[in-house]
Amino acid sequence: MKKTLFLVSAMALMLLTACSKDLGQPQKITVNPSPLEVKGGNIDADIKGTFPAKTFNKKGILTVTPVLKYNGQETLGESITYIGEKAKVNGKVVSYKNGGAYSQKFHCAYAPEMAKSELYLRFEATVGKETLEMPDVKIADGVIATEQLAMASTKDLTQLTPDKYQRIIQATQEADIKFLIQQANLRSSETKTAQMKEFRQAIKDADAAERVEINNIQIAGYASPDGGADLNEGLAEKRQSVTQKFLQRQLKRDKVQATLDSKVTAEDWEGFQELLEGSNIKDKDLVLRVLSMYTDPEEREAQIKNLSAVYETIADEILPALRRSRLILTTDLIGRSDDEILAQYQADPAVLSVEELLYAASLVPCAEKAAVYATVIRIYPADYRAYNNTGLLQFKAGKVAEARRSFAKALEIEPNNADVNYNAGLAAMAAGDLSKAGEFLGKAAGTNADLGAAMGTYYTLKGDYTNATKAYGKSTTNAAAVQQILNEDYAAARQTLAQVAKPNATTAYLSAIVGARTNDREAVYANLKTAIAKDASLKAKAAQDVEFAKFAEDANFAAIVK
Repeated sequence: MKKTLFLVSAMALMLLTACSKDLGQPQKITVNPSPLEVKGGNIDADIKGTFPAKTFNKKGILTVTPVLKYNGQETLGESITYIGEKAKVNGKVVSYKNGGAYSQKFHCAYAPEMAKSELYLRFEATVGKETLEMPDVKIADGVIATEQLAMASTKDLTQLTPDKYQRIIQATQEADIKFLIQQANLRSSETKTAQMKEFRQAIKDADAAERVEINNIQIAGYASPDGGADLNEGLAEKRQSVTQKFLQRQLKRDKVQATLDSKVTAEDWEGFQELLEGSNIKDKDLVLRVLSMYTDPEEREAQIKNLSAVYETIADEILPALRRSRLILTTDLIGRSDDEILAQYQADPAVLSVEELLYAASLVPCAEKAAVYATVIRIYPADYRAYNNTGLLQFKAGKVAEARRSFAKALEIEPNNADVNYNAGLAAMAAGDLSKAGEFLGKAAGTNADLGAAMGTYYTLKGDYTNATKAYGKSTTNAAAVQQILNEDYAAARQTLAQVAKPNATTAYLSAIVGARTNDREAVYANLKTAIAKDASLKAKAAQDVEFAKFAEDANFAAIVK
């Protein structure tokens, strides 16, 4: 922490002793920190000094009040009264012969207008019945408010709740044709099942539909894992072949053109395990253990057959289902194109699904997004995402109170949604409501956003720098860099700022602060120019920021901030 020594001016002392009676005033005043700093949203300072020996009148009364002066305003700290040995009021007694120590604390909540300020001591002095007048004495300059840039960075951390719109949605439909043991003959009882009729109709419907395309039809031939490998491979190939020829005839009859793919699985151990796990067969765990212990097919089959009682049940209940060919239809549902969605939005948005409407917000300029979300809210009022995303727009526009109301509405619908709780926590922080921020962030576990960065910012604004550093971890955000600057770890801050995913005006401004604290003038100039180019309001901020106080008389700096 920094300390600055201020000596009470000779003129002030002359005014103090203008009367015939003497009353001492604290000398060699130090302020810690100096310049003043914001921590946890507050300004706190320890003020110390000494009363020289044989200066404090035995009947004197001196009330000292710290006063922060800024922008034509004043904020008063808590007063403290020192008295001489014979004064008949309450106060801290100062020995005339030996003098004494002066100590006082200053505390106030920070406000942005305090950035350019000065800390004074104000005196009310009396000796007996005489009142001594004296001017306020300046003891510290300015307020370093870099901590508050963590709050400014909350806008960079917000989490959009996205749409789930997919231009192409794939769907599959399956059907099985069963075969007798060691046979590959198609039976009419299998080709005319309800399942096969549904499969054939699904192909016809996909072919006729305007926005559906047949992506693929696969015919897979299988054999159960009993019997020799060569026999099973031949069976699987024949079953696949006869099924494919059958389906080709059906497609020709239905006038459907589609590409057919083939696949052969000689011994369907995967299907065997799946059916076994889902069965109620006694001692199935013994068989599953065999599958895990042996990988060679013949050894597996031999070991399972050794479990004669179990194998008999398997042969009756499991193996027949594996003697099959499988038909798999894959279709693509083709959704509206971007142009079609925008055109439909203009014509009649109620025709669009909620996913299409939310997706439409990503297709329009930023200025039009709020109107799209308002439309979503009107047509689909039970969907929380439009409220959340409206809140994000409001938050980034600086409309914190409105954003909090939007997030609250989203939470009425989805009270446990991690992303919305996360955003509500950021907005609460921006409003200075750290109690609510902690409550919301406590429910944000599982968010897709950088919760560590948010928690780090929360702890920073509380003034808990130890937990802030832990929470940020390896986060590469502006807010994490703020904490590193506050910890005076400038090398880490420089590295973090270089890795920010989407560097903005705050990134450049923080880089300028690192430059100022490490006496790198060129870094100050270059980064301030970048920051101001991205956000013109930072010009006035930099001109008053105590971080750049030592550059105030620098012509290059003055040219940048004028």
